[in-house]
Amino acid sequence: MFRLSKKTDYCLMALKHILSKKNEPSSAREIAEAYDIPFEVLAKLLQTLARKGILVSKHGTKGGYSPARNPASITLREVMEAIEGPVALVDCAGVRKRPCGQEKKCLVRRPLVNLNRKIVDVLGRMTLREI
Repeated sequence: MFRLSKKTDYCLMALKHILSKKNEPSSAREIAEAYDIPFEVLAKLLQTLARKGILVSKHGTKGGYSPARNPASITLREVMEAIEGPVALVDCAGVRKRPCGQEKKCLVRRPLVNLNRKIVDVLGRMTLREI
């Protein structure tokens, strides 16, 4: 089953919150309390998004997180890969192909690789502005 991880779900909720604030930074604590997300988990996730250039972090009493660039230029693929690494339905379909004992006999690898490519394409076209 293809599912977003809890970490990706938390990130998308936080990003939606941050985008709703327009010109005002949002703190990790504020977001964690608003959505009942564990603060320590969210703080690490937001730091990761800042390191990856998706958010900017501003310290101080009026600090917090803001988008690093226009939300229309930040894709869901970029967010997901920042948190989880390359998107892969199965181990053999991702960028980092892992060896599989079924490789020589597998009848579904090629269709799954094609499906994976299509999912990555859709995620690469969908932006934060759209969520």
